[in-house]
Amino acid sequence: MHIPDGFLSPEVAAATGVVAAGTVLVALRRADELLDERRVPLLGVTAAFVFAAQMLNFPVAGGTSGHVLGAALAAILLGPWLACLVLSVVLLVQAFLFADGGITALGANVLNMGVIGAMGAAGVMALAARLLPRTRAAFLGSAGVAAWLAVMAGAAATAIELAWSGTVPLGTVLPAMLGVHVFIGIGEAVITVAAVSAVLATRPDLITADVPPLDARPLPATGAPA
Repeated sequence: MHIPDGFLSPEVAAATGVVAAGTVLVALRRADELLDERRVPLLGVTAAFVFAAQMLNFPVAGGTSGHVLGAALAAILLGPWLACLVLSVVLLVQAFLFADGGITALGANVLNMGVIGAMGAAGVMALAARLLPRTRAAFLGSAGVAAWLAVMAGAAATAIELAWSGTVPLGTVLPAMLGVHVFIGIGEAVITVAAVSAVLATRPDLITADVPPLDARPLPATGAPA
């Protein structure tokens, strides 16, 4: 899903860069409010996991690559703003130190994975919390769906940006990206559900207050404590 240098037009690279930079700036401001002693170590562990997971790439049409994101897991553990920061830092390191994703396309990659991936996953979790029973099974199922949709949304955004730049026709790159990421998304959903289930079983306090940990019984009307 990483877009290399030279695959985006200057206009698309600039537009996606502005949106990504603006979102990251907001996330940095929110981090001052959200970070505490409990979350700082979790931030590092999550970043390390996301970095390792994203280093496993699968080639896709149009010069891009497919891989798991880790965005949904980061959003569930850290909340959308800190997750956005984690993904952005990982993508920055990958671009500058490992040439994984272009520097000129960094804004697009941050937008696709860090913003759309993390924010989208958090949005799915928030919507599921409103519509579904507040049970452990519903929570884990929502986590799996959020992980799959985050991967698919990021892949679709990548395809649209490439087509918008005139690099690859949308009719070619969109089916290729979505076709590969359907299966990558399933793998990510399984990994996310397994990881979240383990955290709920051992350290439910690590789940962010934005997406509270749930047990098998319905929660009282007041919800879980932060």
